[in-house]
Amino acid sequence: MVTEKEDMKKLEFIEEMTTNVDAVQEHVLVEILDRNGGSEYLEKCGLAAATDRTTFRAKVPMVTYEDLKPYVMRVANGDRSPILSGPSHPISEFLLSSGTSGGEPKLIPTVEEELDRRQLLYSLLMPVMNKFVPGLQKGTGLYFLFVRSETKTPSGLPARPVLTSYYKSDYFKKHASNTCTSPLAAILCADVFQSMYAQMVCGLCQRHQVVRVGTVFASGLLRAIQFLQQHWEQLAANIEHGELSPCVSDPSVRAAVAGILQPDPKLSQLIRTECSNGDWAGIIVRLWPNTMYLDTIVTGSMAQYVTILSYYGGDLPIASTKYVSSECPMGLNLHPMCDPSEVSYTILPNLAYFEFLPTDGAAAAAELVELADVETGREYELVVTTYGGLSRYRVGDVLRVTGFHNAAPQFRFVRRSAALLSVNVDKTDEAELQRAVERAAALLRPHGAAVLDYTSRACTKTLPGHYVVYWELMATNQQEGASGTRSVDSDVLARCCLEMEESLSYVYWVLRVVDGAIRPLEIRVVRPGTFQELVNLAVSHGASVGQYKVPRCVTVSAVIQLLDSRVASSHFSPALPHRAPWTALSSVQNAAEAA
Repeated sequence: MVTEKEDMKKLEFIEEMTTNVDAVQEHVLVEILDRNGGSEYLEKCGLAAATDRTTFRAKVPMVTYEDLKPYVMRVANGDRSPILSGPSHPISEFLLSSGTSGGEPKLIPTVEEELDRRQLLYSLLMPVMNKFVPGLQKGTGLYFLFVRSETKTPSGLPARPVLTSYYKSDYFKKHASNTCTSPLAAILCADVFQSMYAQMVCGLCQRHQVVRVGTVFASGLLRAIQFLQQHWEQLAANIEHGELSPCVSDPSVRAAVAGILQPDPKLSQLIRTECSNGDWAGIIVRLWPNTMYLDTIVTGSMAQYVTILSYYGGDLPIASTKYVSSECPMGLNLHPMCDPSEVSYTILPNLAYFEFLPTDGAAAAAELVELADVETGREYELVVTTYGGLSRYRVGDVLRVTGFHNAAPQFRFVRRSAALLSVNVDKTDEAELQRAVERAAALLRPHGAAVLDYTSRACTKTLPGHYVVYWELMATNQQEGASGTRSVDSDVLARCCLEMEESLSYVYWVLRVVDGAIRPLEIRVVRPGTFQELVNLAVSHGASVGQYKVPRCVTVSAVIQLLDSRVASSHFSPALPHRAPWTALSSVQNAAEAA
């Protein structure tokens, strides 16, 4: 068990890092360039072994994943020369980002020691929480944690999500039993259903020890509650008799659960009483009465889930504790019990080299601002230089500076720079949505119709959430009538929904098909003239009719109400989208030739 003295050391470390921000950042950059300066990429930039900020800023451009992809793919394809990282610190694996490029996950290069930096950040979270919530050491956490199946690139290096990498690390395996109710075998089971079932059983059996409940993202916690709603009768029966259902067939999981699951008719009856009456308000505190807070990320696209989490959690505080990405660990929330709408993260300067692109200026490297020099109230896009070989890389997160802790700025997550639709960790931008609409609209041509205009929104009124796309149709065959819908029957429009889904990203497909974390896409056909009404509404609020552009994603309630009031018909995808096996790794040879 961590002692109060150890907590104090961690807190003192935070104070030291946040007091000497610029000096730490300068040291980090020197260290990164000293290690990676001999890489092919930095040599091409003309760095010439320099490690100072001035030369770095003058020589190294700001880049996106598409700029670095040819280099990344060469490493993935088996080129062992020092391409992105230095010869003494080779790429050890690729982390699959939930961001997409051409519909596929990004392969984010990392080095073995990067795990130490992630562990360092995670080790700071509980000392901070202990400042605000006394008594946490007396209990444990019910955390629903999952891994995905991983693959290997042609080079033999693993490619897997960052959390899968972390959960499979020796560090996590050593400490997992001390931090959560879920046995390690259940967490490491790649079958999501079996993993969830086993973790739920174990969490229920240890209900009185649970002092915090969480998942990484808020949507995951809601999926856990939905799972409970669907399977509580079976779970209660397992607990009553002390025998795990055959639906969990993994031998290692069954063995791990057997050490926890014992016959408990009293607990079984409690579960039946609490879950059978249809009232799910406060179910978390009713089943886990000692819970002090919910631990899950509710910033960004996850903010839409705060209200329903509060409903299930009986208004328990919700703590968003950390800010991390596949590219690198970044920072933590030093006031974790604040209102979810007020969450700000303090970036720790020792984790990577951070720069910031003002969103109100030109997108040029010369405009980048140092971590210590950002201004309160301004918004910036995050740019990182990592130990793993990313140099001046645009992460895509837009952050607003809300203040400072000592000399370290605190940031509120505002949005993804290119994201348009998101109901989970999926990210669909305007270009991707446009491509999907174009592909689906092609199915209308034989029926004398076309899409006149469209917009979209993420709907989370029902769980899991889903994409809603509004179409106004027009006739391409005048005999079909003004709306163009007389010959377009429901089956065709349903196929349009499926065609759109099959055009979306790999991450969307995984969440939709593998995880069941996104419901079928919906097309709502609106009556003729609806989009002109949108123009009229915008003009009535001061917009210029000559400069008005139809928003491709709507969030304003008045606009949504107008659209929904004019819906003529609604159509859902009739099947799960089909997708060929992920081809990014099999096509690395072609991509590598571009470098």
